[in-house]
Amino acid sequence: MQVKDQVRDDVTIRFAGDSGDGMQLTGSLFTNTTALHGNDIRTLPEFPAEIRAPVGTVPGVSSFQLHFGSKEIMTPGDECDVLVVMNSAALKANLSLLRKGGIIIANTSGFDKKNLNLAKYGEGNNPLENGSLSDYIVIEVDVSKLTKESLSDSGLSHKDVERSKNMFVLGLLYWMYNRPLDSTISFLNHKFAKKPEIAEGNIKVLKDGYHYGETTEVFAETYTVKKAHIGPGEYRSITGNEATVLGLVAAARQGNLPLFFGSYPITPASDILHELSALKNYGVTTFQAEDEIAAVSSAIGAAFGGSLGVTSSSGPGVALKAEAVGLAVMLELPLVILNIQRAGPSTGMPTKTEQSDLLQAMYGRNGESPVVIIAPATPGDCFDAAFEASRIAIEHMVPVYFLSDGYLANGSEPWRFPQQKDLKKVNVRFEPGKNGDGSPFLPYVRDERLVRSWAIPGTPGIEHRVGGLEKEVDTGNVSYEPDNHQMMTNLRKDRVDKIADFIPLQKIDSGKEQGDILVVGWGSTYGSIRTAVRELISEGFDVSHAHIKYLNPFPKNLGEILNNFSTIIVPEMNSGQLVKLLRDTFFVPAKGVNKVKGRPFFVDELKQEIKSILSSNE
Repeated sequence: MQVKDQVRDDVTIRFAGDSGDGMQLTGSLFTNTTALHGNDIRTLPEFPAEIRAPVGTVPGVSSFQLHFGSKEIMTPGDECDVLVVMNSAALKANLSLLRKGGIIIANTSGFDKKNLNLAKYGEGNNPLENGSLSDYIVIEVDVSKLTKESLSDSGLSHKDVERSKNMFVLGLLYWMYNRPLDSTISFLNHKFAKKPEIAEGNIKVLKDGYHYGETTEVFAETYTVKKAHIGPGEYRSITGNEATVLGLVAAARQGNLPLFFGSYPITPASDILHELSALKNYGVTTFQAEDEIAAVSSAIGAAFGGSLGVTSSSGPGVALKAEAVGLAVMLELPLVILNIQRAGPSTGMPTKTEQSDLLQAMYGRNGESPVVIIAPATPGDCFDAAFEASRIAIEHMVPVYFLSDGYLANGSEPWRFPQQKDLKKVNVRFEPGKNGDGSPFLPYVRDERLVRSWAIPGTPGIEHRVGGLEKEVDTGNVSYEPDNHQMMTNLRKDRVDKIADFIPLQKIDSGKEQGDILVVGWGSTYGSIRTAVRELISEGFDVSHAHIKYLNPFPKNLGEILNNFSTIIVPEMNSGQLVKLLRDTFFVPAKGVNKVKGRPFFVDELKQEIKSILSSNE
């Protein structure tokens, strides 16, 4: 049979299987190969919260979705074109995400009686046989059997053979989309350098999966996705957590400061601790504390001693850090708090994404305790946001919250390496030693930005008192004076507000500078909003998009921009948090579009929401 090759602008693939089937690795390797090919790409890994969820059940399904193309790609895709399922539970959990007419590649061994019962399909109700998949192109491949046949003479254990079946799937998909095997073969040789028999087995299965596509007659088409037109430079595929790590280290190096990272492991922030622990040669010290309070307190201690102090967690852990963050506010020390948000409340859904901690960052401390808040928009933007959070913390002697989320943390995109010459300077102002002239040292005397200098313990002549009790202006001595407390409360607010003089003005991302509707977003909604708005503009609608990176203080011109539009729409993966802040600050009747399902917005659902509001305005 002659196989036709079709050219596609973009494709969305979703790999799904049991949490032990290696779907995350399969998706990551396909992503890396596709990035090397020159496509633009976005990914969305999803996995169970349990370390080992029940095998064969819907809650135990792990999946990895990637959207790649020859055009600009800003989301992991709404509906997928190809769904690879390793068992019946994977099909049940993910079928709703496949477009009508899409391709299902099903591992038939995962649809036996046992798997069907675990997935709760019921006796004699095999979806591969009952006609329920008539809207899709179903390709049945006994991956498990073919993998065993491929490795029948390898001498590998049954367990190692089972673990190799994801390589068969990967090889098959490489054939379908005209991808080379080279980078994956290199990865396998490196990963299993001390176990060459496993490397050889996986490589053989990978090649056999590729050749199966060539020789079988069940595939009518292959697909070509040409390179994307992106700017010149050196690129790599990067996740949000990886970019965050590099941004922190770059800022510390620009300020010629040691970086101290005190953290307690929590999903989805733990990778930051793992990555930073490998960078000791860049002046990085990592400390895995016994709990969240010890983690943030150690970072504050490091900041007191002259390091860039950083701590990380997700919402539950940030709640435990709140009292100590208030101490950093009182002491006026540089501290970066990374909150990689997840679905809540309480333990919530640890592996699902959400934007529900904005108000926690804004108000979640006792007393009047203002901090700076910055949120990245894409995985690659986590580098710039982490760098900027560190710079502001150091230059303005203030705690800064960095609000990423699970989608950004685990998702990936092509990222162009920045050049050091293009990075901002990070200006550190240490208090110099005194020559013993007898004059007292005043640790809280401020410059025109209302910022005190960084007084490092051990510097001759600058001994001073620190603590969480209210302090007297200038001297830092304990004070319970009512007028002094009013003055210090106002001052702490004013010095955060004044940072607006040192951050960029807000820009319109897409559309006109004034008009009918402005869609305002923050954080990881960027890709979905940008794509939806640009598609609506191409359809003739009067819509614009602004994305806010600096959430406290807001950019100085934000109010002016908002007043240039008749209607403000604020999509958020929460029940309406930024929309409250905009209404409160600028007195605009902003309308919220909210989603709390643990998944990002689909482009099409945003378009429908915006169209609905447009029609109601007519």
